[in-house]
Amino acid sequence: MASGPLIGISTYAESGVRWGGWQLDAALLPTGYPRLVQRAGGLAAMLPPDAPERAADTVARLDGLVVAGGPDVEPVHYGAVPDPRTGPPDRARDAWELALIAAALERGVPLLGICRGMQVLNVALGGTLVQHIEGHAGVPGAFGRHTVKPVPGTRYAEAVPERTDVPAYHHQAVDRLGRNLIPSAYAEDGTIEAVELATGPWTLGVQWHPEMAEDLRVVRALIVSATP
Repeated sequence: MASGPLIGISTYAESGVRWGGWQLDAALLPTGYPRLVQRAGGLAAMLPPDAPERAADTVARLDGLVVAGGPDVEPVHYGAVPDPRTGPPDRARDAWELALIAAALERGVPLLGICRGMQVLNVALGGTLVQHIEGHAGVPGAFGRHTVKPVPGTRYAEAVPERTDVPAYHHQAVDRLGRNLIPSAYAEDGTIEAVELATGPWTLGVQWHPEMAEDLRVVRALIVSATP
């Protein structure tokens, strides 16, 4: 592999970001995401929110897609009333990432959802979310850690066959699974920690943050699947 597959990574659109003497709107992505893709052998491309109708053309230029972590998915997308503890919506990002996922699934482009990305994947396929759980986040600004157990026979278990301590920061989780999704890892308390397509293109969602760990195996599995 001379250069590696091109992996697009969704980003945050933030207003009034300060750096140096400037305060401007910005498309942001924690460096852990592109660094993880690069270390695993891929080329990283940032995908700022765009018009949903442009998602298909965007995905057509990619070999693989990562949907990054971020704010809560607006509950209207899975037919729920917002819980008071659910964060404010980012409607532009919701629309863009739902369109990216739909385009990736249609074209068979390998897809990895991370934290929010796993939740958006589940919602995109008609699933629902638990809007608040306890014990899966550290203090604000810091990641907690817990153990996840793979489900034998899944793509996730093929990449990571043993129990693993993972960095995590989330207060929502998968409730009803979306179409053709199966659980591929659980936390000790029974929370679904990874999902994947039972059949079809390589598609995996993980509830934790592999970009904050030294373990490259999940992303290497994406890179292998995305290599032309």
